[in-house]
Amino acid sequence: MIEEFSNPFLPPAVIVHGLSHAIRAVASALPVTLLSAPGAGAAWGCLWWQELLAATGHHGPALLDCAASPGRAAEALAIGLNGIVLTPGASWSEIAALAAQSSALLLPKRPTALDLGLKRNERRLIPWLGG
Repeated sequence: MIEEFSNPFLPPAVIVHGLSHAIRAVASALPVTLLSAPGAGAAWGCLWWQELLAATGHHGPALLDCAASPGRAAEALAIGLNGIVLTPGASWSEIAALAAQSSALLLPKRPTALDLGLKRNERRLIPWLGG
């Protein structure tokens, strides 16, 4: 599945559903934006994402999808995550202010991404990343 929003300032995005996907994407040694599964911030929490990023050693762009959960987005920013996807709602301006204070990227939609949860996309990873 390839989603439909692009951000020209980010390297190509790859949806990762766990550590093995993240390791595969980072091991390519190509610029990559790691993107959590839809709603992963709300479902699995912010610490899960932080630990996944630490385990891969990825220091490039990484976006935790918090769906429509501004509380999770605030928590993500509080623990130092620097990329959030949040469905705009009543708390958008407050979360945007928090993101600006910490120089974090806050997106209202998920960027275009290759989903590594689909087996057929494993062989498409390197071409997707431009390699």
